[in-house]
Amino acid sequence: MAAPSNETPHAELPDPQEVAKTYAEVARRASHLISDHVNRQLKKGIAAPADELGIAQAFMDMMAKLLSNPYKLAQAQMNLVWDYFSLWQHSMMRFAGLHAAPVAAPEKSDKRFKDEEWEEHFLFDFIKQSYLIAARHIHDTVCCVDGLDEQTQKKVNFYTRQYIDALSPSNFAMTNPEVFRETVKSHGQNLLKGLNNLLRDVEEGGGNLRVKMTDTTAFELGKNVATTPGKVVFQTDMMQLLQYTPSTDKVLKKPLLIVPPWINKFYILDLREKNSYIKWCVDQGHTVFVISWVNPDERHADKTFESYVQEGIIAALDAIEQQTGEKSVNAAGYCLGGTLLATTLAYLAGKRQASRISAATFFTTMTDFTDPGELGVFIDEGQVSSLEKKMFERGYLEGSEMAGTFNMLRANDLIWSFVVNNYLLGKDPFPFDLLYWNSDSTRMPAKMHSFYLRKLYMENRLVEPGGITIDGVAIDLGKIKTPCYFISTIEDHIAPWKSTYAGARNFGGPVRFVLGGSGHIAGIVNPPAANKYGFWINPAAKLPATPDDWLAGAQQNAGSWWTDWQAWLTAMDSEQTEPRDPAKGKLKVLEDAPGTFVKIRIDAKKAAA
Repeated sequence: MAAPSNETPHAELPDPQEVAKTYAEVARRASHLISDHVNRQLKKGIAAPADELGIAQAFMDMMAKLLSNPYKLAQAQMNLVWDYFSLWQHSMMRFAGLHAAPVAAPEKSDKRFKDEEWEEHFLFDFIKQSYLIAARHIHDTVCCVDGLDEQTQKKVNFYTRQYIDALSPSNFAMTNPEVFRETVKSHGQNLLKGLNNLLRDVEEGGGNLRVKMTDTTAFELGKNVATTPGKVVFQTDMMQLLQYTPSTDKVLKKPLLIVPPWINKFYILDLREKNSYIKWCVDQGHTVFVISWVNPDERHADKTFESYVQEGIIAALDAIEQQTGEKSVNAAGYCLGGTLLATTLAYLAGKRQASRISAATFFTTMTDFTDPGELGVFIDEGQVSSLEKKMFERGYLEGSEMAGTFNMLRANDLIWSFVVNNYLLGKDPFPFDLLYWNSDSTRMPAKMHSFYLRKLYMENRLVEPGGITIDGVAIDLGKIKTPCYFISTIEDHIAPWKSTYAGARNFGGPVRFVLGGSGHIAGIVNPPAANKYGFWINPAAKLPATPDDWLAGAQQNAGSWWTDWQAWLTAMDSEQTEPRDPAKGKLKVLEDAPGTFVKIRIDAKKAAA
């Protein structure tokens, strides 16, 4: 018997034939993509570079202001040098085996530096701290430049953060310890597979890079997402109306209409049975109706914001009355769907039909756009005019363009983490239902989106009595006397809670404002069984003047806001009736839920063409 060897076993070399095959596939696809790109550019002709987003102008203005104060700039440079001296001393101590407190440390929530070697190996620790020091000083230097107007300053801050995030050492193969280990272990196969993944994403994006966030083949609507049983009972050009099958012996007399945003599909509220808000509402005895918006194309180019009111919510109210005999419903709107619901409430008040909605709920909804948060970076005259030019040429805004904007708000989580996983580690994305939904964006009709950006975001007309009109009716939020429930989330980066609070104070009736934990999605899709995040409620009868005053007097509660909402709603009206089977109503069943509209996913290649 041979004596056991003391040598460390080497990683098995990859099969040369497999390597050659992979290289050949990469070369073939790369050649095809380059050829397609060249042909597209030849057709378009050579155009002068354009600064449609106004980024170059913003940074030129910033540099002019910054250079006008050389003393402050020199002081910033000196502070940076001193921090690097401290880091050098720290690293020499670490190299000598001594303990030293870090000069710069990432936030605990920063997932980029979770690998142990970022801290344990002195070289990777040096790289990490060097980056964090530079990032902090760059941000501190440009974040508050004297004499810079507010919009330009916001733009500089936002795009500086994008630049800083992009240059993180975690995004490069030789400076990311996890990628470095995998490269050595697999003899570079991870990078080769990553290049293949990159080419796949460019191909599937029709020549544009669309980073794949999840395995979309792992999900099928109606099979493992959007599975709550129900029927499509009504349809217009703008939407399908879904009615869900009851699961209780008795149901609340007033039906519940849910109005989702039109930028993504409705099933964020019906991902899985255990976290489905729709299923939970059915189980609480609600007769649940949900609007499933159409994915518009050039045929819908002339559809307006008013079309979404009339052919969306108003048509749904008419259909629900015909189906159930109920003249009044409870309604809930999510994000943009909530903005539309608020507009509809004011419209009904102006038509003296306010009783058609007995109680209204708003999930992370803005009606006052004075401070739209970081989304405001993308909304100014130059950018909106450029966007309108593109939209009116084809009749709609491509959903992927809007999705890219939202992803930039959380670039490290929604862009760079997938770049590392897919392209550097060479792994396939993990099947995740939330990210499947996130990639299932919809287009927006040109006229509607132009109106929304200009009248609401830029001009903030919704908070002005008569600032906008729907079918000749002046919209005045102050005339809304309907009891309203506002749920916002403390970490929301899309609809900042202080902005949603400002909007809630413009309503003329009783308002219950609740602040949930977490962000725009997780804070809303927060079932009681999970027992996560909690929520704050201020017991004052009237909303205080400022959000800070409200929070100072608020009480924190454990668990989910869902149970608080249910108690609020049933305290006003808990009358019950017999369960309503959607197949036995007066409306004809068109098909099973989740319906055809939600199943139409955007074909990226067609969209690019």
